[in-house]
Amino acid sequence: MQLLPLAFASGWASGLNAYATVLLLGLLGRFAHTGGVPEGFQRTDVLIVMGVLTLVEFVADKIPYVDSIWDTISTVVRPVAGALIGALMGGANGDLPTITLAAVGGVTALLSHLTKAGLRLAVNTSPEPVTNIGVSLGENVAVTGVVALAVAYPVAAAVIAGIIMIVGFVVLWFALSRIKKGWRALRRWMARDTASEAA
Repeated sequence: MQLLPLAFASGWASGLNAYATVLLLGLLGRFAHTGGVPEGFQRTDVLIVMGVLTLVEFVADKIPYVDSIWDTISTVVRPVAGALIGALMGGANGDLPTITLAAVGGVTALLSHLTKAGLRLAVNTSPEPVTNIGVSLGENVAVTGVVALAVAYPVAAAVIAGIIMIVGFVVLWFALSRIKKGWRALRRWMARDTASEAA
């Protein structure tokens, strides 16, 4: 029964940073011997690859507009990662519990990702990078905290992730005009970058 809140919390974290979520789960499973973590995440090669990708995302996520391009690319990666984590937690047997956990992880990751991507577009309307870096660091702390809590207290982690998600939806609603402004600014930035390359 604890696998459902664990899949929800992990799915939420995957929506913000899929690579860090898998890395943290793998490290906790391997070195803290926590239950419920798929053995595949604890392999050395997986930990190394996830560590490198986490570092790349850590840097990309701090740069205005680059973070939004990264979010666009991650629209497929993060929900798939959330679903995969849920499926592996359920044993990946193709039975109803596995399908349920995969669905919970995938849908939660998608909603979390869309909220993050939208809010980061709004943050990019700010003329300075400090806000962007601050928000990104806050997301890093949230992912680390929720994943670490999830392996020990999955229900508490799921409640916290749910509250953060609801707050994110509310903020997203009130920031719609800034998100549209951020989308237009991103398109201008990309067009300017393309034009400079052509020249």
